[in-house]
Amino acid sequence: MDFDVLIIGGGAAGMSCALILGSALDKDFAKDKEVGVIMHQKTSHLQTALFNNVLGIPAGTPGAKILKEGPKHLAENYPGVVQLQKEKVKEIVSQEEGFSVITNKGTYSAKNVVVAVGYTNSLTIRGMEEYIIPHKKTKAEKDRIQLKNEDHLVKPGLYVAGTLSGCRSQFAIACGSGASVATDILTDWNGEHTKVHDKLV
Repeated sequence: MDFDVLIIGGGAAGMSCALILGSALDKDFAKDKEVGVIMHQKTSHLQTALFNNVLGIPAGTPGAKILKEGPKHLAENYPGVVQLQKEKVKEIVSQEEGFSVITNKGTYSAKNVVVAVGYTNSLTIRGMEEYIIPHKKTKAEKDRIQLKNEDHLVKPGLYVAGTLSGCRSQFAIACGSGASVATDILTDWNGEHTKVHDKLV
């Protein structure tokens, strides 16, 4: 198995999920875990976003800056998370144990997959078709989609985060969705409700 968790998408939800998982890799219950993120960002709505109403982010911050600085933050603080650059996922195939994730450059095996790409109706990842439904929290004329899920879980081992999970298109909500998925995975690894907090000494 290449990865215990492979996150698809380097936007708000995907990077938030990766940061939380990365912050736990020094814990006893996660020391042997392999986490990766396919950092595809070209279609992220952050490309054109401007933030004035997000706690902790200076007003006037462009989303493109977050897309640029997020991977650096992840690499500097949690280098154990493998960042796969310039790859696009073409298909997710369920296997007897876990999944095969096929990109334009190769194939990866993963016990858990987190799909954290946008909610446009141009989703082209094969294997997801049976889970696609109209988005429940956008105007019908926008023609947005989501994946059927229960609290981010599409089926065992397959998670969805961000707007594609049915969340509204707000940066803070997408980040929280990705973080929520990460803590669910950590809870599964640890066998009890788990979150990771850093504290001042």
